[in-house]
Amino acid sequence: MITLLIADDHPVVRDGLSGMFAADPEFEVIGEASDGAEAIRLAQALRPDVILMDLQMPGVNGLAAITELTKRGVESHVLVLTTYDTDAHVVPAIEAGATGYLLKDAPRDELLRAVRAASQGQSVLAPSVASVLMNRVRTPPAAELLSQREIEVLQLVAAGKTNREAAARLFISEATIKTHLINIYAKLDVPDRASAVAAAYNLGLLRPPG
Repeated sequence: MITLLIADDHPVVRDGLSGMFAADPEFEVIGEASDGAEAIRLAQALRPDVILMDLQMPGVNGLAAITELTKRGVESHVLVLTTYDTDAHVVPAIEAGATGYLLKDAPRDELLRAVRAASQGQSVLAPSVASVLMNRVRTPPAAELLSQREIEVLQLVAAGKTNREAAARLFISEATIKTHLINIYAKLDVPDRASAVAAAYNLGLLRPPG
């Protein structure tokens, strides 16, 4: 029997997943957590074979929980189950130690197969997630595309600073800021400030607040 811990801040989602696995004698849900901190505590106490981990949870989120579980040497395999499949979400979760990454719209049979595979330490990825990782391998990270100064400029633009404010913050001229922005647009293949910030988030260069 494969033992499971379900970590999700929505009770309806937890109930639905618990009911689905309870209907199959191959699985047993031995715990439920509503946030990352509770997931860490229960994982250490219960040692489930697989942890179904949502990423967006209050307090300690899923990514922080995965990182902490890896640091503490908890041997449970973490299978991310979320609605987000962007580079900024997928790559950090895999790097933190997640065994697999599925989306919440996955069919029942696919989810069951994924949990079986994860329990044996096999990597499981939703098709769209696999594409994200392939693109990440083929495309140089933003940190290699942009200079450190260009990254600093983008961070200030993302924070809502004007060219003049950014120039004052970095102790350079406003004309130099404009030059950096032109170079950033060219390197990221975008037409304006908003698109540059959006591309930076998608590439994982900038992190959403919180």
